[in-house]
Amino acid sequence: MFKKLLFICFFVAINQSVLANNFKLEKLIKLNQPWSLTFINKNEILISEKSGSLILYNKKSQKKFSIPHNLKFNDNGQGGLLEILNFKDDIYICYSEDRGEGKTSTSIAKAKFSISNLNFNNIFQAQPPIKSDYHFGCRMVIQDTQYLYASIGERGQGNIAQDPSEHPGSIIRINLDGSIPKNNPKFVNKPDWLPEIFQIGIRNPQGMTLSHANNKIYISNHGARGGDFFGEVKFAENYGWKIYCWGGINYTGLKCGDTQKWDKRFTKPLYTWVPSIAVSAVKIYKGNEFKEWNGQILITSLKDQSLRKLEFKNEDEAGNEEVIFKNTIGRLRDIKIDQTGKIYLLSNGDDALWVMKKNN
Repeated sequence: MFKKLLFICFFVAINQSVLANNFKLEKLIKLNQPWSLTFINKNEILISEKSGSLILYNKKSQKKFSIPHNLKFNDNGQGGLLEILNFKDDIYICYSEDRGEGKTSTSIAKAKFSISNLNFNNIFQAQPPIKSDYHFGCRMVIQDTQYLYASIGERGQGNIAQDPSEHPGSIIRINLDGSIPKNNPKFVNKPDWLPEIFQIGIRNPQGMTLSHANNKIYISNHGARGGDFFGEVKFAENYGWKIYCWGGINYTGLKCGDTQKWDKRFTKPLYTWVPSIAVSAVKIYKGNEFKEWNGQILITSLKDQSLRKLEFKNEDEAGNEEVIFKNTIGRLRDIKIDQTGKIYLLSNGDDALWVMKKNN
């Protein structure tokens, strides 16, 4: 009886708070298939659930409620409400839009923040719509208070990522109102590219972050069986998918791509994982909570269920990987850092919002 009681007490403790050498993880709220979070102010967090809800959580009152919205989404497979981003009380959301006849697209919509209703209007739709439930990409970053970058997955269509006349498999750059920057590749040196496309040759990037040190943007990208990578977003360049697969192989076990070696046609990743860890959201750390991590890359993983740290040397070399924790709170879907440096994580499996802070 005593052993059983001890086990129950241990299970409850581990379910609410996880202690490690120099940090602790605290579960804040249960959710339903959470995908992304953004800070509204110092007390409120807006969370997208893949299944279709937008949840506002108040850290002070510890209460949550759902905000109505008008998005026409499809949550089959990997689709649904995905990345959400607050910028000056404008809410941007990247989602799998239902385009009819079983087709969907990676789309981006914008709304003025309101607790009573979020009335979104599309500012981007990936063309063409595709009948597929996979590889939407859907991470976003705002640079210079002007440009919105987003990852557009290749929808499982492979070499579509090499076709700059179609959006899937690319990084796009638009202005915050959805208009197109006049210095995008199409207008400079790539006249055959769609005007929104900034870089091509991407598979399924589910991580994107802005460096505070050099103002550059970096992504994480899912490979197939192996070939996950972390790398820089570069003007008018090509990461090579599916001609080159970053060291991975097809799910059938056969060779992936036309070439097995990187060559100068393609952008070279800064770090790769073989076998795959199913890399998800990434952030370059900045804050006071974990001062020793400033400027380092934090990597979340789905399949590997881990939070990892990569040293970032001169902003163009990543290495010395460290697993911070693994198999602790499930599959890690998103990571965001508040103004104090505390780390907020969304986990799948237990479907919850967690906060990571120093273990004082």
